[in-house]
Amino acid sequence: MVKFCTKTSLFIFPKTSCHQLQTQSFIPFSVRQEHKNILESRLVSILHGCAHINQAKQVHAHIVRKGLDQCCYVLTKLLRTLTKLDVPMGSYPRLVFQQVEYPNPFLWTALIRGYALQGPLMESVLLYNSMRRRGSGPVSFTFTALFKACSAALDVNLGTQVHAQTILVGGFGSDLYVGNTLIDMYVKCGCLDCGRRVFDEMLDRDVISWTSLIVAYAKSGNIEAASELFDGLPTKDMVAWTAMVTGYAQNAKPREALEAFERMQAAGVKTDEVTLVGVISACAQLGAAKYANWVRDVAEQSGLGPTSNVVVGSALIDMYAKCGSVEDAYKVFEKMEEKNVYSYSSMIVGFAMHGLADAALELFNGMVKTEIKPNRVTFIGVLTACSHAGMVEKGKQLFAMMQECYGVAPADDHYACMVDLLGRAGRLEEALNLVKLMPMNPHGAVWGALLGSCRIHGNPDIAWIAASHLFELEPNNIGNYILLSNIYASAGMWDDVTKIRKLMRAKGLKKNPGCSWVEGKKGIIHEFFAGDMSHPKTREIKQALEDLLDGLKYLGYQPKLSCVAYDISDEEKKRLLMSHSEKLALAFGLLTSAGCTIRIVKNLRICEDCHSVMCGASQITGREIVVRDNMRFHHFRNGTCSCGNFW
Repeated sequence: MVKFCTKTSLFIFPKTSCHQLQTQSFIPFSVRQEHKNILESRLVSILHGCAHINQAKQVHAHIVRKGLDQCCYVLTKLLRTLTKLDVPMGSYPRLVFQQVEYPNPFLWTALIRGYALQGPLMESVLLYNSMRRRGSGPVSFTFTALFKACSAALDVNLGTQVHAQTILVGGFGSDLYVGNTLIDMYVKCGCLDCGRRVFDEMLDRDVISWTSLIVAYAKSGNIEAASELFDGLPTKDMVAWTAMVTGYAQNAKPREALEAFERMQAAGVKTDEVTLVGVISACAQLGAAKYANWVRDVAEQSGLGPTSNVVVGSALIDMYAKCGSVEDAYKVFEKMEEKNVYSYSSMIVGFAMHGLADAALELFNGMVKTEIKPNRVTFIGVLTACSHAGMVEKGKQLFAMMQECYGVAPADDHYACMVDLLGRAGRLEEALNLVKLMPMNPHGAVWGALLGSCRIHGNPDIAWIAASHLFELEPNNIGNYILLSNIYASAGMWDDVTKIRKLMRAKGLKKNPGCSWVEGKKGIIHEFFAGDMSHPKTREIKQALEDLLDGLKYLGYQPKLSCVAYDISDEEKKRLLMSHSEKLALAFGLLTSAGCTIRIVKNLRICEDCHSVMCGASQITGREIVVRDNMRFHHFRNGTCSCGNFW
């Protein structure tokens, strides 16, 4: 039995070997071979448990003493162990390899793999060339090691050359492990079409072959191709189902993600936390309370409830907040046995998006008193809270202490929050100066925050400065053109409006229609587009909306015609305002959900006229109305909004 010494020792190894057994008594060759095999297996097992280089060296000494210094089987394990222990390949492992007179393909591969993992990559390629020159043929592990190295280095040219070697050497066309690693290499190097060709030409495929491509297609945005592959997969395991659920969620297709998850549940496939986080993300995008509670029940039944699972708990906090129920989000947070920076950050961001700045700052102050240190997302949350509440000085104070007190260097996203904070407060010149002083090049979100502030305060001059940068950074983002056009329209600069619209047409840009959805009975989602009257209850919706607006007029409501950025008649503007998607969703909610809170999600920013209508509707109907637009949440109660008309 080999015993490890905890101290570094210097050993002198006597030149002994298995042949000394012959001096004792005659032992049949088969018995000697059996003893040798047992010894080799024991040494390999001991090497597997080595946690320090000194232990590996002691085993190596035992290998030499037992005359196994040319045994490729044991020495291959030694090299793999040294690789695992991060011992530089060019020193000790290379010397071990050089002592072997006739290294076999597995020993060659162990050294090639070591260089492939540690670098330099070209050394592993040179070793492969030496291996071939010395007449040793590669094995499947040789190629997989090289493919993985090419993936890590994103060197598709070298990967293609190694691929050619598998064809020239021959015999690897039906090797499943080589095929899967080759697909992975092409996918990670951004050559999805090449990965698909390898897949199509494989004689044998397993679930890894299919799932690798499904994930790749989903990440590239081609969710249709991912879905087509998934449908053709003979046996769908948890990993494959999870790939589709998360793929749909990542590609802003929350309904499809939830449908896939329902099918996964119906198929009796187990759920893990990765699947749950994907479907929770889908629920957060959709903003539907019914699905939120259903997913939480599934998590509890799977033994992955938020109380004991910090990953699922943090995701549920984010989900409930985005579904309009910040109270439920906080209940999850309070019950979590373990909290980390993600839990705190999710809750702080949740408070911020609902306009609860004081709650966000109070939780931040409680967090910094624990051992949990805030990260970049935490500060995005508190700065957003200050921005939505108009707390300029508090926001500036937090921004100044980020790096000084917590070691978090302000990134461009934090500057975007500060520009938004200053801009919303009307300090546009100060916001522009901050952008000019940024230590990095401002990205689209920074200039977008400044442009949005110009819309609030009607400043076309600074708006043009911000928009001109956005046109360079995001030339195909139609929202920037529309926003500048609306700013010009509000200022009566119709010639400039015409120029911007001509530019949009020349670029072939088309406006995304306003879309709102509301949760109806039994959790069914009803979707409405601006001006769309195709809903089965269109007649009732139109009548309910007319009755509501008539009632609001007695309270002094007047349509805000400035919200229509077209040079058309006032009557035509009123007609367009009446058909805004959130008004249609509101009317449907009033018709179908008696006494309940009406929850509406909109893909764009809510306009001032619709905001005014929501306030009035909450007053004359006594109903609470919650609207989530692309900026924040608005809670309308008794004629007022939680945003204080500051959004």
